[in-house]
Amino acid sequence: MTPHRIAVLAVDQVVGLDLGTPSQVFRTARDADDQHLYAVDTCTPDGRPVRSTAGFQVLPDHGLELLADADTVIVPGVNGDATRRRDAIEPEVIEALRAAYDRGVRVMSICTGAFVLAAAGLLDERRATTHWAYTDRFRELYPKVDLDPEVLFVADGPVLTSAGVAAGIDLCLHVVRTDHGSQVANQSARRCVMPPWRDGGQAQYIERPVPQAPDTSTAGARQWARQRLHESVSLRDLAEQARMSVRTFTRRFRAETGLSPAQWLLHERTDHARLLLESTDLSIDQVARRSGFGTAAALRQQLHQRVGVAPTAYRRTFKGRAPC
Repeated sequence: MTPHRIAVLAVDQVVGLDLGTPSQVFRTARDADDQHLYAVDTCTPDGRPVRSTAGFQVLPDHGLELLADADTVIVPGVNGDATRRRDAIEPEVIEALRAAYDRGVRVMSICTGAFVLAAAGLLDERRATTHWAYTDRFRELYPKVDLDPEVLFVADGPVLTSAGVAAGIDLCLHVVRTDHGSQVANQSARRCVMPPWRDGGQAQYIERPVPQAPDTSTAGARQWARQRLHESVSLRDLAEQARMSVRTFTRRFRAETGLSPAQWLLHERTDHARLLLESTDLSIDQVARRSGFGTAAALRQQLHQRVGVAPTAYRRTFKGRAPC
C-alpha cells in the first residue's frame, strides 16, 4: 500500500516543536506488517531556509511544489508578523494552500498555524481553534472564523485546526484514529509516550491567576469572601462587608468585575478547587467541602462545566508526580 503523503509547510518564524510533531506522530503509525502508513516531508516557500522560534534555521528538502502531490497539508504554528497582519503571508503560500484545498486535500494547522490558514481564506465561515493566548488577536484579524478557544482541536470537514503546542499531537492522533482506527492510533500514542486521548479541552490549561485586589469599592468584600470560600457566603454578607445596600453592591460589583456576585463566587470556588486538586492529596469530598461546593457531585458538575473534565481526571493531569 502506498503511504498517505503529508506535506508540512513551514513559513518564517515556525514554532520548533510544532514543526516536528507531524513527523513524530505519523511516522509511528504502522500497519500489521509494520509498514509505515504515512510519508511525511517538509517544505518551505521556494525551498529556502526559514527561521524557527527555537533558535535554529530549517533547511527543507522541498519547495511549495510538494503541496501539489500531497494528500494532507499541515501548517505548524508561527510567530511574528503572521499573527499580527493579514498580509504577512507570502502570496505564493496563499496560492499553494488554496490550490491544495481546491484539489480536495485535507488541510490542517497546529497552534498559531491557524493564522496562515485564515489568511488563505480557508477558515472563513468554519469552526476552528488556535492557542488560547491568541484568541483576541485572531478574532480581530479574522472575524469571519467561528473561533472556539476552549477545545483541543476542531475537525470541520477537510479543514482541521488544533490548539497550542502539544494539542497538535492530539490532532495528529485523531487523524490516525480516523484514518486507520483506534488500535493503530493507540500504538502510535504508546510510541510517542502520550495518552491516546485527553479529556476536556484547552480551557483547563488557560491561566487564571488570582487577581490583585485594586482599591475599588467592592475589593474588600471580594478579599473577605476569598478567605471564606469554604463557608456559606450570601449576597447580603458581601454587601454588608462593603457597607452598601444589596442593590448598590450588586450594581457596582458587576461594573468592577463583569460578573454578578454569584457568578464571581462560583468562579473563585472552582479555581480554589483546582488549586487543591493540583497541590494536595485531599479526597474529592474534602476538596468539595473546602472550596464551598459541599458535595463531590456539585464540584464534579461545576468543574466539568468550566474545564470539561471530572475532578479525578483534572488531578491526574495536573498533580505533580515523582519521576520514575
